[in-house]
Amino acid sequence: MERTLIYTADNSIVSMPVSRFLKQKGFSSQNLVQLKKDPTAVQANGIPCFMNHILQPGDTLTLHIRENHSSEKIPPVNLPLNIVYEDADLMVVNKPAGMPIHPSMNNYYNSLANALAYYFEQQNCPFIFRCINRLDRDTSGLTIVAKHYVSAGILSAMIANKATSGITREYLAIAKGSVRPLEGTITAPLGRKEGSIIERTVDFENGESAVTHYRVLDEKNGHSLVSLILETGRTHQIRIHMKYLGFPLIGDYLYNPDMALIHRQALHAWRLSFRHPITGEQMHFTALLPEDMAKVAGDTPWSIS
Repeated sequence: MERTLIYTADNSIVSMPVSRFLKQKGFSSQNLVQLKKDPTAVQANGIPCFMNHILQPGDTLTLHIRENHSSEKIPPVNLPLNIVYEDADLMVVNKPAGMPIHPSMNNYYNSLANALAYYFEQQNCPFIFRCINRLDRDTSGLTIVAKHYVSAGILSAMIANKATSGITREYLAIAKGSVRPLEGTITAPLGRKEGSIIERTVDFENGESAVTHYRVLDEKNGHSLVSLILETGRTHQIRIHMKYLGFPLIGDYLYNPDMALIHRQALHAWRLSFRHPITGEQMHFTALLPEDMAKVAGDTPWSIS
């Protein structure tokens, strides 16, 4: 895989080192280290240069991002893959429920990583799997996959720094009962549940900060359809926060094993908005509510606004 990026130093800027110019573009220190490994990766006006080279107004900076190997221990498998968007820097994929993000001991051949490894193998293109916003196995919806280390570094920094990220992740969930208040913010730190390597719990003494904003969209058949926006991205955050509020998600085998209407946690990543890591363009994506969650409403569809 090779991606070429071309930047023109604006005539309004002051002279500055290449490293500073790239950091202003969102490149991480690790990105700069990776570029340094290739002596021809960074070129000023067509001539290879170092990171301390001083760019002048009007100069052209060209970057060659090269990756010639693929992720190890991810066997390519021909699995259904719903690609919502793809360009040279990233992909947005609508992941189905039941598909893990990464291979594991019990799910070595059925993950999103396996599907993407096959997709790129068919194009004779090396691919290192870098998923930016990971979803639980049984959570469906939109996830971002970076196609090279620069886009991965910038997107990961966006996720880590919510204050300036420009990334908004909105979920739809179905909770048992009439959720009250109709909207609000759940602020409750989360940590591992004692005696379990999987479960998490609210832990005000040792837990990590976790904030979820929610709003009830509709109520049908004794259930609430809830929109949730994450301010932090802790493991199982929505599932635990809704249980903490007193309205757990249906179908959640860990925190509320109510399987009468659905056989997985009723949680779907349905909206994703972010600033493109390379072009700066605002990107907006939507994935419709899956059939299993839609059926919970009965004969009258959920009202989503």
